[in-house]
Amino acid sequence: MGFFSEFKEFAVKGNVVDLAVGVIIGGAFGKIVDSVVNDLIMPLVGKVVGGLDFSNYYIALAGQAPGLTLADAKKAGAVFAYGSFITVALNFAILAFIIFLMIKQINRLKREEPAAPAAAPVTPEDIVLLREIRDSLKK
Repeated sequence: MGFFSEFKEFAVKGNVVDLAVGVIIGGAFGKIVDSVVNDLIMPLVGKVVGGLDFSNYYIALAGQAPGLTLADAKKAGAVFAYGSFITVALNFAILAFIIFLMIKQINRLKREEPAAPAAAPVTPEDIVLLREIRDSLKK
């Protein structure tokens, strides 16, 4: 089987399409969580810890003047942007927690279906006829 035919067989499987849909929805969901963290949670965290904005925390590696915003410091040279990392790590933690809650709820909603009672095995018609003939010959 050639490389392209194997790839075609792989790509047409239903699981690949499901995965693609999941990735697209996950990307959109990631943007929502990113907005929740950056626009709702981080300002509250900053308020609690004294008005700090984590997104602008960095260490200048190229001798930038102190007091620049992160965007301006990046334009001037290399920076160690640990504040951005804190924000992204918080995004991940919130996203993981939300997905955990969703999976937990989905598992709760799924009810185990009771096992169907075992049906009596169906005997083929020709076997039934042969048994009737056998029983009639015994008489």
